[in-house]
Amino acid sequence: MASLNKVMLIGNAGKDAELRYLANGTAQAQFSLAVNRNYRGPDGEWKEETEWFNIVAWRDLAERLSQNVTKGKQVYVEGRLQTRTWDDDQGTKHYRTEVIANSVLLLGAREPGAAGASNWGDGEASFSGRGAGPRGANSGRQGGSGGPAGGDVDVDDLPFE
Repeated sequence: MASLNKVMLIGNAGKDAELRYLANGTAQAQFSLAVNRNYRGPDGEWKEETEWFNIVAWRDLAERLSQNVTKGKQVYVEGRLQTRTWDDDQGTKHYRTEVIANSVLLLGAREPGAAGASNWGDGEASFSGRGAGPRGANSGRQGGSGGPAGGDVDVDDLPFE
């Protein structure tokens, strides 16, 4: 039976991407993403609500994002949802749902002197990684045409066998 776990978001970074390294040397970056939705309420007035997402990137993608994703920057993120659970010291179960990013496109105008700015075209920068996660192989690509939806299709990316 086929299944699919894919998320596509456009929003603004709520904080600078934070880079850390696991004990085995694997790079991980995290940042929050605010996505706004405008709608007309029952009273006919326009309202706006903001949904916050936790974004996680691994390996080369994490290192590139930590240099380029800053608070307020508009980004397109493509990835998958993953929920982690753990018990704290008091035995309380906690849940955290994250978007594991496999492709990120920086939107908006290029900042003068920004890291990687020479790879930006028309005010955008694209970063992607393969096998996003602590155990997957990552043959990250930078740049490219067609944005995150463009490029070659890998058999491993298909949601069915």
